[in-house]
Amino acid sequence: MKSNKKLLATAILAMFTGWGAMAQIAPEPGYFLFPIKPGERNFLSGTMGEIRSNHFHGGLDIKTEQRVGLPVHAAADGYISRVKQSSYGYGNIIYVTHPNGLVTTYAHLQEYYKPLANYMVQQQYEKQAFDLELFPEPGQFPVKRGDVIGLSGNTGGSGGPHLHFEIRDKEDRLYNPLKYKFAEVIDTTPPDIYSLGITPLNIYARVNNEFERAEFRTKQVGTNYTLTDTVYAHGLLGLDLLTIDRLDGAANKNGTQEVTLIVNGEPLYNHYIDQVPFELSRQVSQHINYEQYKRKGSSFQKAYVDYGNDLPLYKTKERYGRISVLSDSVYRIKLVTQDSYNNTSTLSFIVKGQKPKFTQTLAKGVKKPAISYEIMGNVLKISATDTGRTAQNIELYMGDKALMLVPSYMKNSTSVSLFDLRAGLPDSMRFCGISKALGLERMVPPNKEVLFTNRYAKVLFDKQSLYDTLYLKTSLENGVYTIGDYFTPLHKAIQVTIRPDTTGLDMKKAAVYFLGTGRGRGYTGGKWDGNTITFSTKNMGKFKVLEDTKAPTIKLMNKSPNLISFKIGDDLSGINSFNAWVNGKWVLMKYEHKDATIWSEKLDKNVPLSGEVVLKVKDNAGNEATYTGRI
Repeated sequence: MKSNKKLLATAILAMFTGWGAMAQIAPEPGYFLFPIKPGERNFLSGTMGEIRSNHFHGGLDIKTEQRVGLPVHAAADGYISRVKQSSYGYGNIIYVTHPNGLVTTYAHLQEYYKPLANYMVQQQYEKQAFDLELFPEPGQFPVKRGDVIGLSGNTGGSGGPHLHFEIRDKEDRLYNPLKYKFAEVIDTTPPDIYSLGITPLNIYARVNNEFERAEFRTKQVGTNYTLTDTVYAHGLLGLDLLTIDRLDGAANKNGTQEVTLIVNGEPLYNHYIDQVPFELSRQVSQHINYEQYKRKGSSFQKAYVDYGNDLPLYKTKERYGRISVLSDSVYRIKLVTQDSYNNTSTLSFIVKGQKPKFTQTLAKGVKKPAISYEIMGNVLKISATDTGRTAQNIELYMGDKALMLVPSYMKNSTSVSLFDLRAGLPDSMRFCGISKALGLERMVPPNKEVLFTNRYAKVLFDKQSLYDTLYLKTSLENGVYTIGDYFTPLHKAIQVTIRPDTTGLDMKKAAVYFLGTGRGRGYTGGKWDGNTITFSTKNMGKFKVLEDTKAPTIKLMNKSPNLISFKIGDDLSGINSFNAWVNGKWVLMKYEHKDATIWSEKLDKNVPLSGEVVLKVKDNAGNEATYTGRI
């Protein structure tokens, strides 16, 4: 079986040779030491290329026996070039620069090794700040391969004890550490392929005679997967794949690093997740089916390069991996998935070209007339349900101009009509006496700065805000401003100005909050100018101005000459800052947001804490709480 996998991997590489195969820098075998328990069997909870909410996972998550405090070893000779402490993101992290120009990072640490820890505390006292990022000189903290540079932890955005380990280059591109084939990690398990998605990409395309993304479950036989049915399709199609990888001895769902699309024996597309530019990592939203991820949490990876995606991960031929299906033609399709250890799985299926046709289909029961719509790419898709036996046209209005849309197909008693929005933005539609406004206000193209204004909002789109054309809708209802669609990704932030009702509002305590789709309220902020407030956001969706008048909460947990600690919290805008003094002198308080705890760290461990204790905690709305006591 192993030899067959190697042969398949070699064959795939050979197919891409000559038309721009993915350039890979050959790793130096044995150059890097595994940072946790080197020489012993290790297990991973995360690998390179996993899909996160707004980025690719950039390295390895190494398990640490479900506890903190394991020694973390420098992977090679070098020097500590950067160190950062924060309650969010990477938490406590060390960057080590090596003679070969690569940089290794060690994140979520519980502690730094003593010389570095002392240096960090001294700088925190000097700057009177907990969150701090430092860039030591090359000779300041030299390290040797295998040196213990810290202890593993659970700081920052970590969801449990582990070490996050990365390899980067000078340009901050993230490399896949597993290509160094660490003996400590064993992987003979091929990727799993769960589902296939097929999306029509232009108005003429169909999947099983419908203009709709279709999803197909797979059937597994060993490392080979098939679909239970033949797919009938027409026009320009995009494929996306739900695939994960597992490593031996662990149940974690990890990222599959490579996907190759082969049609009738010819490779059309390949992505290989490595050398990901850190500043482009947010473009993961174009690498995946973003709407499926937001709606269902499913990370379908596209097997074509979508518009606005500049990630250097892809090798394609014409149409960037899109498949053009002609009538009365047969397409034998393979999607090959491969992990970092060349374990391979293959999904094989047939697509038969079938010319779109109109078929009258009626439900058994009487249907009340109704009409609805959605936008797929540049296409307005209108679904109309009728009681009649003959499908009726849709009246589409653009100002005083009326268009008649003939149904493209029917599904039960619902007729579907399609309109290319690049021909103009209709303002309403009419069917069986039912009129409905569409609310489309502006076509916003990508790569262009656009200012949109209506009676209640201004929205400024940067040149890099959008990946693809946006058909913008906004609304204002009960103080909630809806700007665009939550399921549409943004690359760069947009700037929004709104004029809320400020009657009885304390504007010093009021700010914009992102409402998302549930009950959550995320502090967005904003700057007031008269009765208007302007804010930036990398999310579209629902926003509301809320007033936070409650001060943060403080609860004393421990008070002694060696340590003081508190629980702190805030019910709306969130913690902005905290500062403590003992006997009039500033004391460093460390913060762990996951359990809302702050605790003291003395500059001089030999001097006891003594005297009056004052702690001030401020939230993002400017409300402040104060604790006073004595040690």
